[in-house]
Amino acid sequence: MEKVIIDTDPGVDDAMAVLYACLSPRIELLGLTSIFGNVTTEIATRNALALLELAKADIPVAPGADKPIVQAQREPAWEVHGRDGFGDVPAITPERAPVGETAAEFICRSVNENPGEVVLCPVGPLTNVALALKHDPSIASKVKGVTIMGGSIDDGGNVTPHAEANIWQDPHAAEIVFGADWPVTMVGLDVTHRVVCTPEDFAGLVESAPILGGFLNDAAQFYFEFHRKVDGIYGCHMHDPTAVISIIHPEFFEIDAHGIEVIVEGEEIGRTIRSNSTTRRTASVLRGVEVEKVREEFLSMIKSGF
Repeated sequence: MEKVIIDTDPGVDDAMAVLYACLSPRIELLGLTSIFGNVTTEIATRNALALLELAKADIPVAPGADKPIVQAQREPAWEVHGRDGFGDVPAITPERAPVGETAAEFICRSVNENPGEVVLCPVGPLTNVALALKHDPSIASKVKGVTIMGGSIDDGGNVTPHAEANIWQDPHAAEIVFGADWPVTMVGLDVTHRVVCTPEDFAGLVESAPILGGFLNDAAQFYFEFHRKVDGIYGCHMHDPTAVISIIHPEFFEIDAHGIEVIVEGEEIGRTIRSNSTTRRTASVLRGVEVEKVREEFLSMIKSGF
């Protein structure tokens, strides 16, 4: 079983990833940390708590940074995920409150209490993870791994021609995280653009899991409409759940090994590129994916819920 912390900005596909992790018998979800991106950090914290209550999971949520490390904060992705993050689903007020620690403090404490066991899985901007490194640099030698949903090598960007959204939201934090001496896996658009689920797939979740599947089906309708208008696809890209699935099913993917650098200024800000540095640690960069296995893993796990 993998001990995982998901750093998240829920977000429709974040909801998919979190509920998958809650249901998976191979994942021990230690906590969620919240970050801006798809929504504000305040809304992300509320949504993270709401998702865990929906899943009946007694797991802590630690609130994260509310702005990037260097650059000015960009507008949240309202047009992709809706004003409250879950499409047209009205805002959900959770009963529980977040913990008193910041995201960076929670990450550092969890890693120190479980040396060599914790996988950090940021599926939003990398601000909290960079701040955790600053708070306690020793965690770099204590994590089991850092699995990042973000970036792109050959597939271009999804918010600019060059940049993927999570990296673009805080490129300076991303450069810190990719430049650190720890084991990084990059799950970028090169694979997540390949994994698409359809409205029929989500409608099929409702009968098997009327609460969790029903919620995801309702939330995804806004997401489907965005992709129909912008990408011309009849479905949605499974960005964040693909990253979580890769932690326990690396065999579903083809992996390249090379360092990654992030461009932090100019027209191509937020672009992730292969590094020519001889000192930068090699990352595992996912480049190929067995699409049907990833889709079936996600859909079958949600159907196993309630």
